[in-house]
Amino acid sequence: MDLTYTDEEEAFRARLREWLAVSLPKLPPKPDPLDWPARRSYDTAWQRMLYDAGYAGLHWPEAAGGRGATPTQHLIYLEETEKAGAPYVGANFVGLLHAGPTIAAEGTPGQRARWLPPVLRGDEIWCQGFSEPDAGSDLASLRTKAVRDGDDYVVTGSKIWTSHAEVADWCELLVRTDPEAPKHRGITWLAMPMDAPGITVRPLRTLAGSAEFAEVFLDEVRVPAANRVGAENDGWRVTMVTLSFERGTAFVGEVVACRRTLTELAATARQNGTWDDATIRRQLGLLNAEFTALWRLTQWNVSESQRVGGVPGTGGSVFKLRYSHARQELYDTAARVLGPDSLDLDREWTLDRLSSLSYTIAAGTSQIQRNIVAERILGLPKGR
Repeated sequence: MDLTYTDEEEAFRARLREWLAVSLPKLPPKPDPLDWPARRSYDTAWQRMLYDAGYAGLHWPEAAGGRGATPTQHLIYLEETEKAGAPYVGANFVGLLHAGPTIAAEGTPGQRARWLPPVLRGDEIWCQGFSEPDAGSDLASLRTKAVRDGDDYVVTGSKIWTSHAEVADWCELLVRTDPEAPKHRGITWLAMPMDAPGITVRPLRTLAGSAEFAEVFLDEVRVPAANRVGAENDGWRVTMVTLSFERGTAFVGEVVACRRTLTELAATARQNGTWDDATIRRQLGLLNAEFTALWRLTQWNVSESQRVGGVPGTGGSVFKLRYSHARQELYDTAARVLGPDSLDLDREWTLDRLSSLSYTIAAGTSQIQRNIVAERILGLPKGR
């Protein structure tokens, strides 16, 4: 991959920098990080600003409402917005990074026209209804059932770790539509309106005290069959598309953020004297090399996803596996640099450290990623 920038790409960077310099000062103060309704309003307002300026869905295909930008333009956008301290996707991450790209790849023209513009404008928020109390890493063991009744599916069951369910308008929902089929072949992908009768949302508190996750109970919820993405019982294949986006390209902005955090951490170490500790200097150097390599892998994954039609490949599992552990190592090092201050829950770094503990589980556990790498990349036989 050619990592040099053309004159046109540098002109794109300059225009983006100019727009960010004018637009970011217009944002209101950031809300309390634990107040998700307020964060929804803040995040969707920023999304609308991006939409009005032509930066929403920058790398999405034009047929899906995006600008069809090149992978390099997409990466420049991520670099510049992160360097400028612009808001990330926040509460809209499921819609923008998971459900939206899946619908763009697998949905009908009518489904794309209905769901994608509101995502890009920030009008509607999505949550993810995949995991269940007894089906997490082994997602294909899910038991939430959907029975066809005329033009609807009647859905009964429960979901857990449902990201942003408390502020969501829609849910990307996996259900079992054929209990007699092998477990990977009886699953269907539905778009469920979160205001449908029979839905109960119970927020779950994280270690940091936030409630961006919830348990969702479904009691004979009627979901129109027109909301099915893909064919009935073909949901596992559609889910693999969703998970490819989740693991392959959804974390790219976070890599840039971690590199910025690493720079700030090195500056803090120089100020408070911990830079004199050779062990800390060595760890900071290793982390710098680690995140530089992860950024290069990110560039490759983004380019590869564009080359093969917009869907990331198995390189996403390589990235997700290493990134999860590198992020934990970054914040463990931050704790050594900050000392007692690392226990202050009012510090953003402390909250980031607590959240980093989940990264080896969220979006597919490290064990699952190792299985994917072993079987699909290295060609090793499946374990028995």
